[in-house]
Amino acid sequence: MTTPAKAEHVIASGISPVVQVFTTLCYVSEPSMQGPGMLDAPIQFNPILVPKVWGGRRLETLGKKLPPETAIGESWEIADLPSGGPTTLAISGLFEGQSLRSMLATHSEDIMGRVPLNQDGCFPLLIKFLDASDNLSVQVHPDQAWADQHPEAHLKSEAWVVMDAEPDSRIWAGVKPGIDAVQLQAALEADTLTECLESRGAIVGSCHMLPSGTCHALGRGVLVAEVQTTSDTTFRLWDWGRAGREMHVPEALACINFEDEPPQEVPPPPTTAGLLETVVAQTPWFTMRRVDCSAASTWRTDLQDTPMVLMCLEGAAHATAPGGIVPLTRGSTALLPASLAQATLELGDAASILLVQPHASSH
Repeated sequence: MTTPAKAEHVIASGISPVVQVFTTLCYVSEPSMQGPGMLDAPIQFNPILVPKVWGGRRLETLGKKLPPETAIGESWEIADLPSGGPTTLAISGLFEGQSLRSMLATHSEDIMGRVPLNQDGCFPLLIKFLDASDNLSVQVHPDQAWADQHPEAHLKSEAWVVMDAEPDSRIWAGVKPGIDAVQLQAALEADTLTECLESRGAIVGSCHMLPSGTCHALGRGVLVAEVQTTSDTTFRLWDWGRAGREMHVPEALACINFEDEPPQEVPPPPTTAGLLETVVAQTPWFTMRRVDCSAASTWRTDLQDTPMVLMCLEGAAHATAPGGIVPLTRGSTALLPASLAQATLELGDAASILLVQPHASSH
């Protein structure tokens, strides 16, 4: 769904080792904060950089400071993993140096508004950028029914927005109609698994919703912004002949939804003069919109008592609030607490911002 946004134009002017922000895994003694209403500015966090066998160096193009000679696959921009897992540290505002987890412990109502924390008491979204320098494993994530029966697992539903893609790069999403678990097992044994999966070209600007139970893989040469429910539960089905990584074939086959049709992709928004707001993903857990502009513009919206995550896909912008202004460049993110009530973006020429809001029914 694409609709013109109301805007006023302005005068042009199973966790891998973490190599950055190790302190997120440790207890940090932090000063207590008192009273509501102190969150009056956007919050930015220090990303957690995660090495992956399929990663590379392209996250440097998004401004990430990668460790030398290390293949980095993921930049966790906003994270609060359950069971004492990683949590990102704020780098701006009143809570500079504090973890998202501790902020939620003292200011949950200001940050979340009417949106509850998830069942594990965590921020309900995990926000990432992914650099697939090689193919990701063919994998699947569990739904809530599986997670309810397996306490160590957590529901994971996600969506990708393609930011860059090499020629002929692919995305695999869903099993082909008519394929069942027996046929998929046979294809695994014959090393022909991808012939059973729907495949599509990776187009810059396209959005791919991957509900839990969807068998999928991100192909080599693709850089994406990823929004998902807070979980790191992944069952690998096949890994392109790579040795040494654990597979989870029984769990993956049990979690794949063979009844649903492969998820459809949302094409890039049309090129248009002025400013355009587009809904690119609507799920039970979150809504994703994007704002694209051809010339410098101001965009405003009511947060409706929910937090909002901003991800800069292209160009540059400023998120403005009574308590401060946060600059956004390609590959940067910010969290707008629900207490801000309204979001205001000052967008530069040819800027694209992804807007993500968790749902009040995210439980």
